[in-house]
Amino acid sequence: MPVSTVSPPRRSRSSMIEETRARLLAAARHAFAEQGYANTSMDDFTAAAGLTRGALYHHFGSKEKLLLAVIDQLEGEVGERLQAMADAAPSSWQAFRRRCQGYLELALVPELRRIILQDARAMFGDVPQAHQSVGIAALQAALQGLIDEGVALPAHTGVTSRMLYGAVTEAAFWIAEADGDPPARLAMSLAALDKLLTGLLADPASAFTSQEPSHAMEK
Repeated sequence: MPVSTVSPPRRSRSSMIEETRARLLAAARHAFAEQGYANTSMDDFTAAAGLTRGALYHHFGSKEKLLLAVIDQLEGEVGERLQAMADAAPSSWQAFRRRCQGYLELALVPELRRIILQDARAMFGDVPQAHQSVGIAALQAALQGLIDEGVALPAHTGVTSRMLYGAVTEAAFWIAEADGDPPARLAMSLAALDKLLTGLLADPASAFTSQEPSHAMEK
């Protein structure tokens, strides 16, 4: 009897497109982290992905838009990691504090320091607006919860969360500057952050009686 053969299922066009995009993103992310956006050759990282420059233009339109896609991916991961830090905290106040500390600690993670805190600012002047909105919303929700619990003093959460987000973001940019001393700047920034956060509290003394040590985010 003839042996029947079953051909492997053909992949859909959408799955092939997603695979190509993922390969380009992975290659670009590695290249940007290792060499920096300005020093990265499109031909080098498309070759590393086994693709052509034409594939990059087809899927992303430009090197700049590819950088934005890499930033989107990284910011999504950052949001998950900050939420995990908050979820592991022993109280809602410490969760709020750890979220703010965690963003400062991004500056010690080489990939995030290079791509988000150096290259993104050099290219776009700031964190993309969509990610600012997500970060501000998370702070606003957490702050409102603290106010409802009586832990924080009543305040306009919209403006307060924006001011706090701006302060933390600018400090992270400062920590990440190429000519600075990131660990020393982080220590100074964490100390300043606690002084800033103290002003939000209804009872600062009780809120800081048990402080867990701060640890830089792992790579």
